[in-house]
Amino acid sequence: MADEKEQNNTVLEATTLPAEASTEAGAPSQAPRGRGRGDRRGPQRGRTGARPPRQKSEFDSKMITIRRVARTVAGGRRFSFSVAIIIGNKKGKVGVGLGKAGDTTLAIDKATRDAKKRMITVNLTKDSSIAHEVSAKYAASRVSLSPAPGRGLVAGSSVRPVLELGGITNTVAKLHSGSKNGLNNARAAIEALKSLKA
Repeated sequence: MADEKEQNNTVLEATTLPAEASTEAGAPSQAPRGRGRGDRRGPQRGRTGARPPRQKSEFDSKMITIRRVARTVAGGRRFSFSVAIIIGNKKGKVGVGLGKAGDTTLAIDKATRDAKKRMITVNLTKDSSIAHEVSAKYAASRVSLSPAPGRGLVAGSSVRPVLELGGITNTVAKLHSGSKNGLNNARAAIEALKSLKA
C-alpha cells in the first residue's frame, strides 16, 4: 500500500510540475482575450496622420455686410444671417454675391458661390486703370468712375473693395447718392464696370 501511495504522489507531481514551472517563469497561464478594459480604442484603420493642407483659393474676398434678419412665421420669428461678399483675383475679375442661411459659415459659402456666378471680367489699361469715364445706377445708388493717371485709387464706401479686388488703380470713384447701403453701392460699381468698352 505504501508503494502504491508513493507511485500516485510521483504521478501527481509529474503532472503538476509543467504548469508550476510555467507560472514561475512568468508566462501567462492563459492567452490574452483582447485589449485591456481601460483601452477602448478601436483597431487602427491605416491613418496617415494629419489632413492634407487645403488649397488656397485664387480669389480674395471682402465681406461688406453681415446682419441678422428675421421672418415672422406661425408661432414666432425665425432668425437667419444675411452676408454680402465681394470676391476678385486682382487681375480683372470681380463679383458681388449675397447669401442667407441659419448659420454664418453657410451664409458665407452661399454668398461666395453667388459672387462666383455673377463674376465679371474688366478690361484694364496698361497702368491698371479704366479706359474712359463711366457711371451707373443701381436701386438708389449712383456711382461714377473716371481714370486718373498717377493718383492711385480714390474711392469710398464699398466701391473701394470692388475696385481693389478687381485690380483697378489710378481711378477716382464718386458716389452721387446719399445711399448708405453698401451692397447697392457695390452693385452700382459692378454695373459701371460692365458698361466699359474694350
